[in-house]
Amino acid sequence: MGETDEKTDRIRPRRFHETPGLEDWRVVGEGACAAFRTGTFAAGAAFVAELAELVDGEGEAPDVDLRPDGVLVRLITVTDTYYGLTERHLELARRISALARARGLTADPSAAGTVQVTLDAFVVADVLPFWRALLGYENRAGSDEDLIDPRRRGAPFYFQRMDEPRGGRNRIHVDVWVPYDEAEARIAAAVAAGGRIVNDADAPSNVVLADPEGNEACVGVAGPPQ
Repeated sequence: MGETDEKTDRIRPRRFHETPGLEDWRVVGEGACAAFRTGTFAAGAAFVAELAELVDGEGEAPDVDLRPDGVLVRLITVTDTYYGLTERHLELARRISALARARGLTADPSAAGTVQVTLDAFVVADVLPFWRALLGYENRAGSDEDLIDPRRRGAPFYFQRMDEPRGGRNRIHVDVWVPYDEAEARIAAAVAAGGRIVNDADAPSNVVLADPEGNEACVGVAGPPQ
């Protein structure tokens, strides 16, 4: 693939999901993910080796998580000025899926997902440096309210501006990013396990839940198709 202009090449999650041929993939909080069932570690390692050959020379390798029974591949562009998806990921995702099919691997879209930790803060600029130093994280490109793991292993941290204390609410909560077609089932499971829905005004993109003691968490989806 030829070089593209980073700014004009950027795409939103909906653009990714509306593109034909990407049924294996789901956009979650951090890029587009595809999980392939391999059955054995050796089969997964062989797939990763072929994947390495496929993307060699592309200039930007995907993140790969190899486990005993599967491989998760994540596509995301991370630069000093941008953190997200680009046009080039559309064709790359198709090629990776084709490689998986050639090896007889089955995609499991429900296995895609990520977790983000959100902290409430009155003055983000006062709080964020502490967590950046403690975690060894970096500022996310284009944001003064987000920290990311430069190795892209740990959960990102988001600092939510708060104007006044919120009585009875936790100041730190977890955002669970799930595939657009898994959110309803995940929320139902959490409610069946003793939780409750606190706010679903922004559903399906974001639903606020609470556990039996009132600790809150959010279930979010990125760009579900219309």
